[in-house]
Amino acid sequence: MAKSPAPSKPTPAELDLLQVLWPLGSGTARQVHDEILKTRPDVTYATVLRLMQIMHAKGLLIRDESERSHVYAPAQAQESLQTNLLKDLVQRAFSGSAKALVLAALKSGISKKEREEIEELLKGEDKQ
Repeated sequence: MAKSPAPSKPTPAELDLLQVLWPLGSGTARQVHDEILKTRPDVTYATVLRLMQIMHAKGLLIRDESERSHVYAPAQAQESLQTNLLKDLVQRAFSGSAKALVLAALKSGISKKEREEIEELLKGEDKQ
């Protein structure tokens, strides 16, 4: 059995929609639109529906057509997609060096609280 191709990488708008859909788990275009309206009142239902249809065609969303209103769900878990996007970024922008990515992120400015959280995470890694 042939392995299905990996879903394409989401555009910024598609990633924004996934950020809304991941906590819901799944939802109709209406439910996703209602969530988006909380922060982006300018987005129309037609825009959300069309974007979800495009994302389904690209393999970013799966669609359950058993109900009158189609229910969409992310094709990949949030962590899985983020890991794939991060690997791609490391390869393309940092010549495969995760260290270079981390140093660039740290240089871009992090809060004292974020620095403390990173230090705790690294201390925990040392104990393993």
